[in-house]
Amino acid sequence: MAMPASLRRFTVDEVDALPEDGNRHEVLHGVLLVTPGPGLPHQTVATQIASVLFAFLTSEPDIRVWAPGSVVLPPDIKLEPDILVGRLPTTGARWEDVPEHWLAVEVSGSGSRIYDRHYKRDGYLELGVPEVWLVDLAERTVFVSRRGEPRDVRHDHELVWRAPGGQELRLDVAELFRGVPADD
Repeated sequence: MAMPASLRRFTVDEVDALPEDGNRHEVLHGVLLVTPGPGLPHQTVATQIASVLFAFLTSEPDIRVWAPGSVVLPPDIKLEPDILVGRLPTTGARWEDVPEHWLAVEVSGSGSRIYDRHYKRDGYLELGVPEVWLVDLAERTVFVSRRGEPRDVRHDHELVWRAPGGQELRLDVAELFRGVPADD
């Protein structure tokens, strides 16, 4: 008779105490997620998106774009999106104090695609982040998931994001990847 596998459960504190090894360490419901550190294509696209979001939100003084950010719910959830948009806390200076998260963006290369699409996307939505973008370096597209809507809606040409205040941002998807080296 086969015995069920028993996974070691991790806490946020345990993950934070892991030695730096160049990988990203996250925890979702106690399950440790380890992905390689970002490469040049990843960082180029992430910086481009963060820059566009930052410029778009400059008129909103309490809204911030963090790259990377953290969505933390102790004791056993800590996800680190490549880009996070949320409201700056009025009290406290920890990730747990961020009162609202509006957008989580993951730039997915070969080393993180499975975790991003099959674990982290649903984790963000479950934690109350209303919209998640999975920016796929290989397919050069953005997959958008919103709470209560179909998952991974593909955007190859234009992506429209509405900030909570109602302003509308239009992104040219091809422009995000222009000049970026290919990722496998």
